[in-house]
Parts: sequence; C-alpha cells; structure tokens
Amino acid sequence: MINEIKKDAQERMEKSVEALKSQISKVRTGRASPSLLDGIVVEYYGAATPLRQLANITAEDSRTLAITVFDRTLAPAVEKAIMASDLGLNPSSAGTIIRVPLPPLTEERRKDLIKVVRNDAEQGRVSVRNARRDANDKIKALLKDKEISEDDERRAQDEIQKLTDNFIKKVDEALEQKEKELMEF
Repeated sequence: MINEIKKDAQERMEKSVEALKSQISKVRTGRASPSLLDGIVVEYYGAATPLRQLANITAEDSRTLAITVFDRTLAPAVEKAIMASDLGLNPSSAGTIIRVPLPPLTEERRKDLIKVVRNDAEQGRVSVRNARRDANDKIKALLKDKEISEDDERRAQDEIQKLTDNFIKKVDEALEQKEKELMEF
C-alpha cells in the first residue's frame, strides 16, 4: 500500500518536472528552436489546428526558423498566426517556405524572460509539493485506519520527503540551465 502511494507520488513529481521543462523550452533564447512555435494554432478549414500538423518546422541557422507549409494556400494564414502570437516575430514568405528571423534579445528582455522562467519554476516546485502533500495525506489516512504503524508512517513520510527534495533539485537544475542559456550573448 505504501509503495503504491510512493510510486504514485513519484510519477506525479516526474510529470511536474517534465511539464516545467516543456514550458521553459518554449521561452525564447537567442537560438532558433522549432519548439518555439509549438503553441501556434492556425485556422484551417474552420478548425484551429496546431502549426506542427500543417507544416514542417526546421532551424535553418541559429537565428532563423524555416517553415515549409504542406498546403501552399495556407502560407498567409500561417504568417498571420505567427504575427498574432505574443512571440514578437515577423515572418517573411518566399513561396511555400516561410522564414522567421529571430531578433537578438536585449538585456532588458533577457531579464524579463528570466523572471518568467523563475515563475514557471516556482509553479513546478508547488506542483511537486502538492504531490508530496497528497501522498502524506494518504499515509496519514492509512495510519488513522490502523492499516500501518506509526513507524511505517514516519518511514514513508521520510522517503516521500527525500523524493520531493530530489525532484525540487531537478526543477532548480532546469531553471539554472535555462537562466544560463538566456544570459548567453
């Protein structure tokens, strides 16, 4: 029973860390990354469709993304969707290929992005702590129902705390790596 609770807590904590990594990978650094455009949705025959399903996105060089649209008639809609996004990018079309140059980041913009990333990291930590709290509540319920002893409860809570510390450390490492990436010129 305790092992199931620990396993569930560990899975939730892993998902929290993965969600954080996914979230901060979308924060723009000086380098062009196809994942930068993951959140962009294009109107396609009346349905909102993710850009990834409508085009092939590649990093042409460190400062330019190249988008090859599968349906040539969609190119203007893709351009509009990119301009309408809050990424601050200005695409230029050349037939079926849309090039998206990434402007260099200013010092002020880098600091703003670091604040955003730190906030995301804090949300990740809160998520990990919530998983810990839920696991501890389940263990306390087992103790209350006299299914486990107090020693088992204490041991399980210590193990869950070690898990929590480990995953919070992973969150901090991801944050540190992203901050370093953002401050590179």
